[in-house]
Amino acid sequence: MRRRHDRAILDKPRKKWAVANTIVSCCVLASTLFSSPPQPVLAKAAAGVKVGDKAPEFSLPDQDGNLVSLKEFAGKKSVVLYFYPKDDIGVCKKEACLFRDEYQAFVDAGAEVLGVSSDTVSSHKEFQDKRHLPFKLLSDNHGEVRKLYGVPRSAAGLLSGRVTFVIDREGTVRMSFNSMMNAQKHVSRALKELKEAGSSDQTPVSAQ
Repeated sequence: MRRRHDRAILDKPRKKWAVANTIVSCCVLASTLFSSPPQPVLAKAAAGVKVGDKAPEFSLPDQDGNLVSLKEFAGKKSVVLYFYPKDDIGVCKKEACLFRDEYQAFVDAGAEVLGVSSDTVSSHKEFQDKRHLPFKLLSDNHGEVRKLYGVPRSAAGLLSGRVTFVIDREGTVRMSFNSMMNAQKHVSRALKELKEAGSSDQTPVSAQ
C-alpha cells in the first residue's frame, strides 16, 4: 500500500507538468491560427502605359546600329511605336508589310513608325531589306523598353506581346492597342487615331 501511495505522490507533479505543457501548446497553436500572418513584401508590378500617360523615354539601336531616342520626335512628329514578337514570321511579317503599305499615309498624318522587338540589329537589317520596310526597326535586346511600356507576353507565355502605341508630339500616349493575331487592326486603328487627332487640332477657318 505504501508503495502505491509513494508512486501516486510522485505521479502528481508529472501529471501537473503534462497538463501545463498541453495548455502552453494549445495557446501557441491558437496564437498561430488566429493571429494575422506576416505579409510578404512584394516588388511593385509595372502598371503599363495607359492612354493619357506620358510615354517613357528610351534610346535603342536601329537596324543600322544608330541610336534612336523618343525625344528626337518631340514637338516635330507623332510616333507610332509598335511592339512585335519576332522578325519575319507569321503575323509579324504581315504586320510589318501592312505598316509598309500604309507608310505614306502615316507620313502624311505627321507621324513616324517605329517597330520594336528583341531581335538583334543584324536580324532587323535583314528583315528590313528583305521586306523593303521604309521605317526603322529598333533592337530591344534585353526587353527593357518592352517592360518599361508594360507590354505583356502572349497567353501561353512563349512569345512577347504585340502592342501598338500612338504618341503625340507632346509625348502623350493617345492610343494603345493589344492583339496578337489581328495585324490589320494595329495599322488601321493607329492611322484612324492620327487622322482624328489631326482633324481636332486644326483651327477652323472662318467664312468670309
